[in-house]
Amino acid sequence: MSASKAAPVRDRLRIAIQKNGRLAEPARNLLAACGLSWRESRDKLFCYGESLPVDLLLVRDDDIPGLIADGVCDLGIVGRNELDEQDAARRQRGLPSAFQPLRALGFGQCSLMLAVPEEWEWQGPAQAEGTRIATSYPALLTQWLQQQGVQAEVVELSGSVEIAPRLGTAELICDLVSSGATLRANQLKPVQTVLDSEAVLAGAVLAPDDARAGLLSMLLRRLDGVVQQQDRKLLMFRAEENRVAALAQLLADAEPLVRLPGEGDVLQLQTMCPGPLSWQRMEELERAGAQGLMVLSVERSLA
Repeated sequence: MSASKAAPVRDRLRIAIQKNGRLAEPARNLLAACGLSWRESRDKLFCYGESLPVDLLLVRDDDIPGLIADGVCDLGIVGRNELDEQDAARRQRGLPSAFQPLRALGFGQCSLMLAVPEEWEWQGPAQAEGTRIATSYPALLTQWLQQQGVQAEVVELSGSVEIAPRLGTAELICDLVSSGATLRANQLKPVQTVLDSEAVLAGAVLAPDDARAGLLSMLLRRLDGVVQQQDRKLLMFRAEENRVAALAQLLADAEPLVRLPGEGDVLQLQTMCPGPLSWQRMEELERAGAQGLMVLSVERSLA
């Protein structure tokens, strides 16, 4: 079914999530926190909604965008990297977008990055000119290269992208990076971000206009409340008085810094941050003078 055809008339909402993988358990936990519960089928591929008429399909993550496009499911929880890759591939084939991100969900953070051999001195995207770049995300990489005005050969691989330089099939790679441990094990280093990714709730470009519309609206409201509560972090640290202004600028999206008694010119500071604190941001705070950084999750009961 193409995205231009009318959606099937149903009175139950269907959500596709990973059956296995790093997003599977967090996705289930998030939906359960929204008040959903299910009865699982014997083949463990379908979960029938019991508390609300919202069912789950348990599938591979790379199948989720296509299931949304074909109208098999209404929503999906999938990595932005997979969603954007398939959307870019559709547009490169001259097809219209059939799905879109509806909400960022605050987990599954990673980055699609260019990585080079450790001995390289990276000087910017122009250095990729004329090289071969191995990746499992050819559409996103092609799109990024075009935006940078760089001509390079995209070598598509389905797995083990990080060994391509050692095999001589590519000089660079473009792959998902979380901790960077896999890159280091293969004598590679990340040098350029192509896409920052996290789990998103995706839906069709054409939203349902039958009974599912009310269910979708209700689910989005619940998700917004749960994600906002789960995402807040209490950040505590020490800093000298003359560093506070610079630190406050780095925390402009957080609540105003609360000053607590310290020792001498060193203050105890804390603030509530609205989102996850990446290690890059923590390092920026340390360079600006933050000491003894501590991050605590904030738990709240649902109303």
